[in-house]
Amino acid sequence: MTAPLPTLRRTTGALFVGAAVAFAAAATTLSATFDWPDVLRRPAAEVLPAVVAGGPSLVWTWFATGWSYALLAVPMLLLPAALGQRGSPALRVATHLGVASVLCSLVGFLRWVFVVPTLAESYGTGDAATRTAVAAAWTAQHQFGGALLGEHLGQLLAVAWSIVLSAVVLRTRVLPAWLGAGGIAVSVLYLLNQGDVLATAVPGFPVWEPAGPLGSSLWGLWVVALGVCVWRRTAVPSQPAAQAHGQATGPRTPVRAHS
Repeated sequence: MTAPLPTLRRTTGALFVGAAVAFAAAATTLSATFDWPDVLRRPAAEVLPAVVAGGPSLVWTWFATGWSYALLAVPMLLLPAALGQRGSPALRVATHLGVASVLCSLVGFLRWVFVVPTLAESYGTGDAATRTAVAAAWTAQHQFGGALLGEHLGQLLAVAWSIVLSAVVLRTRVLPAWLGAGGIAVSVLYLLNQGDVLATAVPGFPVWEPAGPLGSSLWGLWVVALGVCVWRRTAVPSQPAAQAHGQATGPRTPVRAHS
């Protein structure tokens, strides 16, 4: 049975806010204990011993960070129905983009749980030859699972989701116009962080250092604002109902009495 629309809106809004706050808390802990995200640009000789020193608590912090971010997929899936726009092709595309971004980012986060600790242990106990081999393996998985999937595709798809959603908001006014305009502005800023990601593969690629922390923080705040706006949204008729209403109340040809 489908939940009543007001309940669905409140649930979707609360999930956006809850997921964003949970991720912010986990990411703040990770930043304080492991110097994330700066650690992502450091060499294996520095990162892998730090992983061993962090122990199980660091692994669980990465686990919590990854799955708290993954919670965003649930309200992303619920959003079209919560806005009464289940049949919107643009929102359908946005939903696919958003869920794909979450999956890519989740792989990037969870490699620190399932891949990196094993490499770190081998690096710490191995001889010089082993360390060289482990460092090469570290770089390969770091560039593939981290830079490519997590940072490049994950962030690009997240930016695409928020831009398409913001364009829908501006076109339909199903949510406040300032949310749509703000979403586009924040997304463009977040997109500039791709310079830092591409520089890992293309040395010398232009990098604007503030784009990462500013873009991700403001994007997260925008997600919270989205959740609050969805929560507070007044009744929104679904597309089929609105179309049926328009047909039912549209202009009628007057019936002329026979003279």
